[in-house]
Amino acid sequence: MPPSFVPPDFAVPVGLAGPGFALVPLTEAHNERDYAAWTSSADHIHATPGFEGRPWPHPMTLEQNGQDLRHHVEDFAARQGFTYSVLDGDDVIGCVYIYPSEQPDVDAEVRSWVRADRAALDAEVHRLVTRWLADAWPFAVVDYATR
Repeated sequence: MPPSFVPPDFAVPVGLAGPGFALVPLTEAHNERDYAAWTSSADHIHATPGFEGRPWPHPMTLEQNGQDLRHHVEDFAARQGFTYSVLDGDDVIGCVYIYPSEQPDVDAEVRSWVRADRAALDAEVHRLVTRWLADAWPFAVVDYATR
């Protein structure tokens, strides 16, 4: 197994509250709501800074989405990457991904998206997550596409 993405003594944040939304660690229990969120907004996600030209989202079944979520949950448990669901109450309205960067001299690559019908929240999620990364995470250099 590769080394931990964060120091062994780092307490991974359990979430973040924002105006009209909260970030919580993604779980498999989010599968149906996550699937509904991104499948209703694939074109919007592809147009979101940081997702242009990426292969995801792409068509998949609910079961395949559940497998994808399991990989994110396993990464979180192994401290190899951290995916948070963006929730409004129990409703999944987006995701935030924090993973190691392949770029030299960049500690983390961060991407976030919100559903098309919640597009107005995109800049606020970005603003809050940017501040959270600076205040609560151990990264000196983060690649997170500006809004």
